[in-house]
Amino acid sequence: MLVCDYMVEQIDGDYAHLRRVDEPDDELKLVARALLPMEITEGSRLHYELMQYTLIG
Repeated sequence: MLVCDYMVEQIDGDYAHLRRVDEPDDELKLVARALLPMEITEGSRLHYELMQYTLIG
């Protein structure tokens, strides 16, 4: 089971480009904004666990 944190690098229309915090050299992950919390902005940190993204304070 994957548990990790992401940083929102870029918001592009209906998609967000996420960078994994613990593996910054990996490629960006493209995720539909419908799967993410509504209040994200570029620079937001997200926690991923059990197929859900939550905003980290």
